[in-house]
Amino acid sequence: MDIIASINESLASVGLFVRAGFHPGSDMPAPGLSDGRPAGTVLLVGNAGNALWQAFQASRPDMTARNPLNRWVASQLADAAAKVDAEVVDPMRPPYPPIQRWAMAAEGVHQSPLGLLIHPDYGLWHVYRGALLLADKVDLPPPQTGASPCDSCANKPCLNACPVDAFRPAFSPETCVEHVAGPSGGPCQARGCLARRACPVGRDWAYDLEPAAYHMAAVVETVQAGRHRGAAVWEPEG
Repeated sequence: MDIIASINESLASVGLFVRAGFHPGSDMPAPGLSDGRPAGTVLLVGNAGNALWQAFQASRPDMTARNPLNRWVASQLADAAAKVDAEVVDPMRPPYPPIQRWAMAAEGVHQSPLGLLIHPDYGLWHVYRGALLLADKVDLPPPQTGASPCDSCANKPCLNACPVDAFRPAFSPETCVEHVAGPSGGPCQARGCLARRACPVGRDWAYDLEPAAYHMAAVVETVQAGRHRGAAVWEPEG
């Protein structure tokens, strides 16, 4: 069994899988390993649809704890990494890795008008939960290529669905959260981002209402706490 298949086997029951990977270089750098060796391969791990949330809920999490989903995902990634002698890059911890840039280089995803990455099959209903650094350079399938589905979407229903036009000309977290947390924000609180839900791509992968509401509440908490401002982003040395 190759290493990607082994990782996928260990993560299958929790709704995570290797999304794509790349070999770091001057054009796409990545952090080194903790012992000083350069990483030969970076594997991006993520989820699509509701399988991750279902596995998380089945684990009977303490929902009163801080960031219970992120903590649970981090433990799953750590267990998978230990089995293949890899190290984890956690996108939820500073310095934050350029996970979107890595993803666009590694597989056929594109930035949507909402700022989220759109996948040709999953639409907007997928997330990159972390990366695994391997010392060896493992064989990788060629990255998918193709135009963004947004290019042929004439009406852009995602932009028109936001009650406060928070995505034009660019996403304003403060405008979004002021509305969601206010007296008129009930639909966004209950269904998650209405703009995201309006996208016609990948509807079969759309989050159920419970996880959508959870993620919306997490956005509100992050913005109200100001944690999105001045976040330290990882940069290569030299």
